[in-house]
Parts: sequence; structure tokens; C-alpha cells
Amino acid sequence: MSTTAAISPVDVAASLTEFWSPRVVGAFDDNYVKVAKVQGTFGWHRHPDEDELFHILRGRLRIDMRDGAVTLEAGQMFVVPRGVEHCPVAEEECLLMLVERKTTLHSGDTPNEKTRSIEEQLGAA
Repeated sequence: MSTTAAISPVDVAASLTEFWSPRVVGAFDDNYVKVAKVQGTFGWHRHPDEDELFHILRGRLRIDMRDGAVTLEAGQMFVVPRGVEHCPVAEEECLLMLVERKTTLHSGDTPNEKTRSIEEQLGAA
């Protein structure tokens, strides 16, 4: 990550070749800014100690929760509170930006085949 160059989260997300495989594009304090290209269903999980911010860059994302769902369009954001079980779903390709603590595990407390290590998310793997 360059400290003197602007980036386009949309362009980075669009360039990704694998769905549900976030890429870290920035860091501040104890947080990572990530982008991802998603389609299909990620799976139910929770982050017991961290909130998770979703910001939609392009497309539409539904976040199912046990007590309802929220559907986000491009330009909208939603914070899943810590401990809330959720399941992101994109019927069609969607580009998104995530803001998470550096300690947040990609698939929370439920690893699955889409789980990516922080090294993979940093592009180091």
C-alpha cells in the first residue's frame, strides 16, 4: 500500500478474480479497509467482538440476520453489530468495501471454504 497514491476501491474490487476473497486496500489505526467482489451466498457467521461495516460500491447485497434482513444498493452502507449472526447474499455480482478491525476473522466464528487468511487478504500469499 502506497502512502502517496490515491486508489479507486471500485477499480480494485472490479479487478479481483475470485468471489468472496477480500483484498486489503488501506489501514488506519486498528482497522483495515477491504474490497471484495461477491456473488452467491457467503454463509452464516458472527464476529463476537467486532462490528463489521459493509459499503456497497456497485450492485446489491442482502445481509440476512436471524431477526430480519437489510438490502443495500450502491452507495449505501450498514454496520452489522458485534455478535449478530449474519449471512451476506448477492444474487448478482456485487462490489463492496468493508471496514473491520485488524483482528476480525474473515468468516468470523464459522470458517468455511470461502475463508481467507489475512496474508491472502493482504496479497502476501
